Amino acid sequence: MIDFPTLTHTQKTTFFPTDLALFKRQALLWANHFDTVCYLDSNEYQHDKYSTCEGLVAVGAARELTVAHTDEGAFEQLKDLVDARKSWLFGFMTYDLKNDIERLESHNFDGIKMPVLHFFEPKYVIQIYDEKVVIHSQENDSEFVFHQIQNTRVDIDLNATTNIAVQPRIPKNKYLNIVEKIRQHIIEGDLYEMNFCQEFFAENTEIEPLALFLRLNELAKAPFSSFYKKNNQYLLCTSPERFLKKQGQQLISQPIKGTIKRGNTVTEDTKLQSTLRQSVKDRAENVMIVDLVRNDLTRSSETGTIRVEELFGVYPFEQVNHMISTITSTLREDIHAVDAIRHAFPMGSMTGAPKVMSMQLIEQYEQTRRGLYSGAVGYFTPDGDFDFNVVIRSMLYNASSRYLSFQVGGAIVYDSVPEREYEECLLKAKAMLETISSQKHRV
Repeated sequence: MIDFPTLTHTQKTTFFPTDLALFKRQALLWANHFDTVCYLDSNEYQHDKYSTCEGLVAVGAARELTVAHTDEGAFEQLKDLVDARKSWLFGFMTYDLKNDIERLESHNFDGIKMPVLHFFEPKYVIQIYDEKVVIHSQENDSEFVFHQIQNTRVDIDLNATTNIAVQPRIPKNKYLNIVEKIRQHIIEGDLYEMNFCQEFFAENTEIEPLALFLRLNELAKAPFSSFYKKNNQYLLCTSPERFLKKQGQQLISQPIKGTIKRGNTVTEDTKLQSTLRQSVKDRAENVMIVDLVRNDLTRSSETGTIRVEELFGVYPFEQVNHMISTITSTLREDIHAVDAIRHAFPMGSMTGAPKVMSMQLIEQYEQTRRGLYSGAVGYFTPDGDFDFNVVIRSMLYNASSRYLSFQVGGAIVYDSVPEREYEECLLKAKAMLETISSQKHRV
C-alpha cells in the first residue's frame, strides 16, 4: 500500500467568462508553463451523448505516481492511489501494460521512452462547460488563477514547426508483405483479426509541441483530443475514440472499426457514409471487436446487463467518417474501478481477436514499441467515475532526445487488400502529415 499524505481542502469556484472558446485556449497556454499538464478537449463535438463537459485542464502535480516498467504492478499501484486520494486524478496508461496483464513482452525499438503509467493529482483542475468555468484549487487561489488565465496572451506562432521530414519505420513493400503474412495466419486459423500499425518518425528535430498540437487540433477537431506534458515528454493527441467510461455504475465502451474519407459535398459525403455502413469487410471487423469488448466487460459486469446500444453507427469527423458501436453494462459492486479498466485493457479495437494471440503477433510483426500509442489518457473524478480515450491520431515527442513519432494502423482480416490497408494508414495520417508540412508530403 502506497502512503499518500493528506492534502488541504480544495477550493472550488465558478466563473462566467464572456468568450469560452478564447478562455479554453488561454487556459492551455497558461497551463503550458507548468511541468505537468493534461488538457482534454471535446471540441464541441455534437455526436457524443456521453460527454460531460467541453474541456478539462489539469495543471501541476501535487502528488504523482510514475511506474517505469511493466513488472512493477502498475495497476495495483494505481488502485492504491485511487483508494487513498478520492480526488481528481489525471494520467495515462501505455499499451505495454499488456505485459502486466498477460504473459507478454515488449522488445521493439522505443524512441520516446515514456513510463508505462503516469497519474497525478493536480494542483488545479479547470472544468470548462458551455456557459461557465469551474476552477478547483488546492492552493485556495481560484480567483487569482482565473485572472491569470484571462490575462494570458494567445499570440503563439502556430507556424513555429513546419517542413519536418518524417520517414516510415517499415518500407511500403515490407508493409505489404507483412499484411500478407498476417492474412496467412488468419487463413490458418491463428486469429480472426489483427490491428497492425507502423511508425513514422523524425530524428534530431526541434519542435514547439504546443503550437503543433494547436494546429493538429484545429485540423481534426476530435472529441477526445489531449495535450499531455510530463517534463520533456509530450503527447499531442486528436483521438476520435473513447476506450471506457464509468458513470455511476454504468460502463460505456465505444470501439471504432471502419473508416472512409469525407466527401466534398453533402451528397458525396452521404453516399460515402452509406458505402461504409454497407461494407461487408468493415461490418465484419466491427462486429468482431464488439464481441471482444462484450467478452472483456463480462469480467466486470452484472450478469445480463451487457448491451449493444448501437451497432454500426457511422459518424462524421473533420477528415474521415468512422463506424462506431456502443456497448454498455453495469459494473458489479465488488469490482474496483481500476480492475474494470484492467479487464478491458488494451482496448480490443487496437489489438484484434483473439486478443492474446493478436498481441503476440503484433510484437512479432511491428517494428516499434507502441508505448503510449494505443494506450489511454483520461481521468478519475473524486466520486470514482472515469473516462479514458484511445490514443490514436497522435504525435509523441521527446524533447530531450529530439525524437518525434506517430503511428497509424488498421485491422487486418481475411479479405484485406494490402494496398488498400496502406492507403487507409495514409488517410488516418493525413492530418498529422498536413500539420508538420506546408507542402504535400511524400511517404
